[in-house]
Amino acid sequence: MKKVLVANRGEIARRVIRTLKKMNIASVAVYSDSDANAPHVLEADEAVYLGKSPSSESYLRQDAILDYCKQLGVDGIHPGYGFLSENAGFAEKVKAAGITFIGPSAHAMNLMGDKLSAKQAVAAYNVPLVPGIDRAVTDPEEAIQIAKQVGLPVLIKASAGGGGKGMRLVEKIEDLPEQMKMAQSEARSSFGDDAVFIEKFVTKPRHIEIQVFSDSHGNHVYLFERECSIQRRHQKVIEEAPSAILTPEIRQKMGESAVAVCKACNYEGAGTVEFLIDADLNYYFLEMNTRLQVEHPVTEEITGLDLVEWQIRVARGERLPKLQDELSINGHAIEVRVYAEDALNGFTPDIGNLRRYRTPVGKHVRVDDAFEEGMDIPIYYDPMIAKLCVWGETREIAIENTIKAIDDYQISGLKTTLDFGKYVMKHEAFRSGDFDTNFVKQYFSDPTVIKDAMEEEGQALLASVDQIWNQIQQNKQKEFVSKPIHGAWKLMKK
Repeated sequence: MKKVLVANRGEIARRVIRTLKKMNIASVAVYSDSDANAPHVLEADEAVYLGKSPSSESYLRQDAILDYCKQLGVDGIHPGYGFLSENAGFAEKVKAAGITFIGPSAHAMNLMGDKLSAKQAVAAYNVPLVPGIDRAVTDPEEAIQIAKQVGLPVLIKASAGGGGKGMRLVEKIEDLPEQMKMAQSEARSSFGDDAVFIEKFVTKPRHIEIQVFSDSHGNHVYLFERECSIQRRHQKVIEEAPSAILTPEIRQKMGESAVAVCKACNYEGAGTVEFLIDADLNYYFLEMNTRLQVEHPVTEEITGLDLVEWQIRVARGERLPKLQDELSINGHAIEVRVYAEDALNGFTPDIGNLRRYRTPVGKHVRVDDAFEEGMDIPIYYDPMIAKLCVWGETREIAIENTIKAIDDYQISGLKTTLDFGKYVMKHEAFRSGDFDTNFVKQYFSDPTVIKDAMEEEGQALLASVDQIWNQIQQNKQKEFVSKPIHGAWKLMKK
């Protein structure tokens, strides 16, 4: 493999390009109008224009991407995550064009992309499933009978769903028909498929996923777990590895179940098997993501591995660089997703210009980002600015290192989720490990909560501002810049 086109944008495109450079493989970036001067475009060996800013007119243009591959002699495509990364039809087109798709087969994508077919496939391998049914339901009366058998509360879920779309929680049996209708409507508009199924709603659920890797020689490994329970709108905001609650025995069982899922679909490449865990540490299969995950850096930090390099080696037909008995966990890593969002206003997008942008640095601090100072955050894509990943010898040290890194992260011009990240790091529920996917609902539903929690720190910052201002006056140095810290402002000399 001599030249790879990265069919993506932003931080994941930059991440892939870094590994390509390390492996002496030429890189080709693609871009839209909004991304004409983006870092991933400037860092690639070559770059080609796909179209207007909306993804439907640029990053989702399959034929245009394949045409460029032919023109430029590309022999591999890395899809990153999102966009075309789990599009089985695109994977088939890539293969038909004689180009290597750096990801799993179309068969595996199709099988695992549908929650019902995935549940049916893994059931044959004795992978634990949430109590419920593994087929589509269309009749509300039948759904009522199923809910009564399973026991309330239940979840109505879209078969082709993801990201919380097409999902409804039902706590009263009389609400089920209407909630089912709403779930079907949302599933139809979002995925073009209104198939839904019903399963038991797990109280105090934790979302823990296992990173897996498979090659074409029949080797499968699990690279341990990631805790992904801190979420908003069913989407992850903070991840860590390993989980604070898994024992070595449960970790091994979950890992072996994840490997069984790989075997169930003849998997090759990087994948993530997601599990739901209840208060008694019983785990249940949720779904499989047939791609590299946003949160893969925490796994890299605790294993010392380059997962993108593994992807490329497996795609070239090589064996896995390491087998299970050669893998181990070293320390603890935490990732905070830095979104351009107003956490105090329901995590609504806050698109704008990065008037000031300075990333934290340090031996165990890693920032995977997509922007530079002065750039605008486009409205057309996910509002994630960066992923702040911090490592420590223990979980406690990792938490403290993360707080320091957040303090050192300078962003002005728009609101971000950094404040929320620090709030979580300092919260007793998180520090003790006693939390679940309801963290935001339980501890962050009232904006005054975080404001009150920050009041003492805010007073300290005001005192710091006064002290620095007096020093500036004494030294007759009037130039200064502003640095936002947790919603407050601190004056700093240039």
